[in-house]
Amino acid sequence: MGGALAFSLYAFAGVVCGLAAIAISRTGSHRRPDRTASVIALALTALWCGSAAELGTHHSASQGLESLRNLAWIAALYRLFAIDGRDRASASVRIVIFALAFVELLQFPLLVLRFDDLVEGSAARTAALLRVLLATGALFLVHDLVAKAEPMTRRTIAWSAGGLVIWWGLALNYHVALLLAANAAGALAAMRPLAILALALAVAIGFARNAANLRLRPSRTVMMKTVALAASGACLFVALFVSRRLLAVPDDLVSLAQMVLLIAATVGAMWWLPSHSLRRRARVLVLKHLFRHRYDYRGEWIRFTETIGREQGAGLALKQRAIQALADITDSPAGLLLTPDEDGTLGLEAEWNWPDIAVTNAAAPRALSRIMEKTGFILDFDEARRGISHGGEAEHVPDWLMADLRAWAGIPLVLRGRLVGLVVLARPALDRRLDWEDFDLLGIAARQVASYLAEQAGQEALEEAGRFDEFNRRIAFVMHDVKNLSSQMALLVRNAERHADNPEFRKDMLTTLRNSTDKLGALVARLGRYGAVGASGSERVDLAKIAHAVAQRLRPQHDIHFADNGPCPVIGDADALDQAIAHLAQNAVDASGPGAPVRIEARNDGVRCTVSIADAGEGMSAHFVRNDLFRPFVSTKAGGFGIGAHEAKAAVRAMGGRLEVESREGLGTRFTMDFPIAGLDTLLTKSERLREDAA
Repeated sequence: MGGALAFSLYAFAGVVCGLAAIAISRTGSHRRPDRTASVIALALTALWCGSAAELGTHHSASQGLESLRNLAWIAALYRLFAIDGRDRASASVRIVIFALAFVELLQFPLLVLRFDDLVEGSAARTAALLRVLLATGALFLVHDLVAKAEPMTRRTIAWSAGGLVIWWGLALNYHVALLLAANAAGALAAMRPLAILALALAVAIGFARNAANLRLRPSRTVMMKTVALAASGACLFVALFVSRRLLAVPDDLVSLAQMVLLIAATVGAMWWLPSHSLRRRARVLVLKHLFRHRYDYRGEWIRFTETIGREQGAGLALKQRAIQALADITDSPAGLLLTPDEDGTLGLEAEWNWPDIAVTNAAAPRALSRIMEKTGFILDFDEARRGISHGGEAEHVPDWLMADLRAWAGIPLVLRGRLVGLVVLARPALDRRLDWEDFDLLGIAARQVASYLAEQAGQEALEEAGRFDEFNRRIAFVMHDVKNLSSQMALLVRNAERHADNPEFRKDMLTTLRNSTDKLGALVARLGRYGAVGASGSERVDLAKIAHAVAQRLRPQHDIHFADNGPCPVIGDADALDQAIAHLAQNAVDASGPGAPVRIEARNDGVRCTVSIADAGEGMSAHFVRNDLFRPFVSTKAGGFGIGAHEAKAAVRAMGGRLEVESREGLGTRFTMDFPIAGLDTLLTKSERLREDAA
């Protein structure tokens, strides 16, 4: 270390020690038994710093003051034991104190021997070895001081003990370096005034009136950086030690040894420094042993809020941000959001960083969603794979989640007793078991996510209602046009009674009729598939006959293939069924190319009747089928209202049936209407009676 810099650092450290001694002597508690010893130790340290700044640390005067300084700090350490009476109660403490004082007193005869050139080197090495023993013993005493202290006493002595650990720890490393690697000792010597500063400040803070309530709480980020710096320092020390050992290698092998060391260090750095796994392991190690809780709850909540509150246009949609917000808490790399449909069956709603997951249409059964809704327990898939169940959920976990070992945790999103969704988190890179901290934090965050998703659903419902209002306003304009056409027809009829024999009138009448027909045709083309449907006229009808009639009507405009296996009697509204089948068949025609036929098939299996409409068009994505196909005003066709599929599904459900869809992009789409056969309830009742009679 340069002379000017060394002078400045030692001088500044000496001033701080002097000010700390004055402050403690004036404001320090008189009831502290270590008060006088600490003031003397700080004063002697200030004198040593002044001597080191002016004369250097190796001057005989500085060496003598260093021994006096060490004896004073040993005395101060002994008086710290007196705060709770352990200075007299523990004989072992007194023995160690006297032994350390004796070791340090041996420095004075060694200091005299250094003036003899014959034994100067041996005296210096012996002095360094004795200082190693002194620092080691002092550190053991500090550990005993803190470990066996009462809780209130520990809070009082914490700052002074921390300062002593810093100082004696550096002293130990410095004198070990003097014995083993003199080159490394220079770097450690430069840190001695900094350690003195830390010692003086810590002791001064320890004598403050509220010192017992002052605690050093470094953040997790600072702690991780500190550990990283410590690791870097350890690597540097190892490199210096190895370099020192290379001096013993023969001259002809020095270059080879240096090259091997350089290559090994480079490969090691390239292998370990970019390792995410190593950093995660280090982070877990630090959090586990240096902090009471794994999570920095303030930091996690800030990150959670920022992720959820990010603007829609910034990248991810709200549902994906909700997955990410929960995944970030546990360092999970991916996640899924499953949401319940009308029956409670869970289906895939969104995914984050998990595009290759194979999810079935019915991702999880209704029973699982009911259990999650009732208990609110976070699902540990590893426990489920071992057959462990806390609420009967293990037996209902679907096979695709059991088979994919990446599935790690299932977090139910429950709001006011209703399941909004289930977030499946992928296993983090550093695998571990879920514990109570995970359950607590994820449970709170899940309730917040559920409220955000419910709010979004409410907002979408309001927007949909607004679109319905807009549609109704448009219908009002259309009805105005229909009314005008009706008035024209009525006027034409009245005039025809008087002017039917007039050729000019007949010519105008044909023109008017042609225009009116064109206008009505345009209106029918736009609205014919969007009228209201219902089930008010339920009766026994032949589903196959209705489907055949629709096929016949569409054959003039497209190639329609129809097939059935006989009558398909169901209970329903014939007009509503006709309109629903016509909606889906017309959509299939619109989606098919000129040479691609549309297939309509009616089947009766004795229990249920089905009608399927299949095309070989472009098909639809799974996301569109799940989220948008049956939503009103969402259409893949230019100018489409998006009402047809919505009303077809509503009509089928109103008549007790189901409408299912299978679609693959590039292959085509198949819609299937499924109804119970007419009279099925009567057949089941008769069958039950027959079984009862037989019993």
